[in-house]
Amino acid sequence: MFTGLIEEVGVLRGVSTGGEVMVLKIAASVIMDDLKIGDSVSVNGVCLTATTLGDHYFTVDVMPQTYRNTNLKELRTGSKMNLERAMASGGRFGGHIVQGHADGTGVIKSVRRDQNAVVFEVSPDHKSLFKYIIPKGSITIDGISLTVVNTSASSFSVSIIPHTLGETVLEYKRGGDSVNIECDVLGKYVDHLLHYRSTEPNEEEKVSGISRDFLAANGFV
Repeated sequence: MFTGLIEEVGVLRGVSTGGEVMVLKIAASVIMDDLKIGDSVSVNGVCLTATTLGDHYFTVDVMPQTYRNTNLKELRTGSKMNLERAMASGGRFGGHIVQGHADGTGVIKSVRRDQNAVVFEVSPDHKSLFKYIIPKGSITIDGISLTVVNTSASSFSVSIIPHTLGETVLEYKRGGDSVNIECDVLGKYVDHLLHYRSTEPNEEEKVSGISRDFLAANGFV
C-alpha cells in the first residue's frame, strides 16, 4: 500500500522489451536507502517489485497485464517517473489509500495556471471511471495523491501546488501526454457491495432455512 506522496523522481536508464513484457532499469537515490529485492515500489502509480539492485539503480519486471493497462509501455530511456516505496508501518498517512493498481489511463487535455497553482484537465480513456470520480474526492495521477477540483461529462481537473509540481513528473507533462489513473479504492468497494448479488445462499440461510424470498413472502421485506 502507498500514500501517493512521491519520494523522488527517478530516471529510466534502460528498458528491454519482448512482446508485452518489459524490464525497466531505474536510476534512483532516495528510495535506495533501504530498498530490498522483493520490495514493492510505485512507479508512476504502478505497483512493481524490485528484482535486482545496483549502484543507484534497481530493476523491475512489467507483465503483460500491466503493459496493456498503463502508460509504462510509452517509457523510453531518459524518461522521468514518480517513485514511492510502500508505506512503512507506523508512518504518517499524508495522502490517501493507494494500491498501485491503475484503473486505466487518461490524456491531459489542458494545463493552465491559476495564480500560484497549475490546473490539469484529464480525460480518462474509460468513461466508466467517472462513477468513482467526484469533486473533492481523492484520485491518483501517475502515483500522486490528488484532490478532484471538478468534473465534466468527459474530463476532470486537479489543482497542483508549486511543491507537488516541482517534485513530481507533472512538471514535465504537457497537453496530449498520457497518465495512469487510480480511483479511490473505498468508492470501488462501496460500489461493489451495493451491486453484489450472491447466487448461493449464505451459511446462515442454509442453517436457519430463512431466506430473502421467505421474508418477502411473509411481508417482512
